[in-house]
Formats: sequence, structure tokens, C-alpha cells
Amino acid sequence: MAFNDSLKKAAAHLAENDPVLKPLIEGGELPTWKPHQNYYWELIDSIISQQLSVASARSIENRFQEKFGENPEPLTILNASIDDLRGVGLSRPKAKYIQDLAQHIQTGKLKFDRLDQQTNDEIIAELTDVKGIGEWTAHMFLIFCMGRLDVLPTGDLGIRNGVRRLYGFKDAPTPDQIKRLAKMNKWHPYESVASWYVWRSLANTPAL
Repeated sequence: MAFNDSLKKAAAHLAENDPVLKPLIEGGELPTWKPHQNYYWELIDSIISQQLSVASARSIENRFQEKFGENPEPLTILNASIDDLRGVGLSRPKAKYIQDLAQHIQTGKLKFDRLDQQTNDEIIAELTDVKGIGEWTAHMFLIFCMGRLDVLPTGDLGIRNGVRRLYGFKDAPTPDQIKRLAKMNKWHPYESVASWYVWRSLANTPAL
């Protein structure tokens, strides 16, 4: 099934089972993200972008690619010094994180060609073994890069705020409360799509 057809099926399922999401789905558009397999650069990009404005991150990304290539080999990064990496605008911790990612790939601890056969939990475990990659980044990678439709990013601030507003919570809901709400409204197996509509309700859909 084409990815866009899967999104249509997901939207129809959610509109049928969740009366809160139904008007958002019927009055809006389908999710606009498209999965791809440029996994290595997306993870580098996610590390670069942490705690930076879009403009600042883009500037560093451009300098990084000018110096090391658009999709540099892990060995290229491992052979660079920390000062070389810092020279494009990276902080020392981020330079070390990117080298740790390269080390994981070079040694085979992280193999992109097997990710499609792995479960979400297995992928999250492998990604978060890399320094500088946490659960939130792994969730965004699964959704926006791999196109997994069954990811529920319960720790995301936008999801918590969106669920609070849409479903009438007095305070931002806990991860367990979000899981219970998702189960009650039959978000599975389309939690990623439900999350996208929650983000859209706040007009701040995240992206890698």
C-alpha cells in the first residue's frame, strides 16, 4: 500500500473512533510528511538542531555539509578532530555526539539496513544508545523519517499541551494518561497520525 493510502486509512479510522479528532480530520488535510531513507544525515541533523533556532541550525548544517560532504562517510567524521567539527559551529558536546553516532555505524552497532525489520522498541533502544540521542529524537525519527504510523510520543511537550486543550485536562497529562486516552479512543495502530493532528491543533507540527 502506498504511504498516502495508508494515511487515508489512518485518518478514516481515527475519525470513526475519536469524536475529538474527527472535526480536525474532516476539516483539515492529511499529514504531509513523507518517509525516506537518508537515515544517517537525519540523525546528524537532529543532533545539530538540538536547542537551536531553525535559522541557527540551518547555518551550521550548511557549513557542516560544505566541509564534510552532504552525506559524509562515518570514517570522515571519525578522522576529523573535535576542533574540526567545532569549526563549523558545533558545540563540543555535539561534536562528540556526532562522532559517537559515526562510531556506532562504523562498528556495526547501528545498522540502517536492518531497521525496517526491527520493532519500534528495538530501534529506540539502538538509537538511544548513541550519546546525544534521546527518546524524543528516536520517536521523531520513527515517525517523520521511517514513516512508522504506530508511534505515540508521550513525552513530547506539544502532544501534552495539545491533549490537555483538546480533551479538557486541567493540567498537562502524564504519559500514562495519554496512553490511556489513546487506548480509549482507539488510536492504535495509528498513534503517529493521531499525534500529527494533535500537533496541528496547536499549529506547531515538529519535524526532523
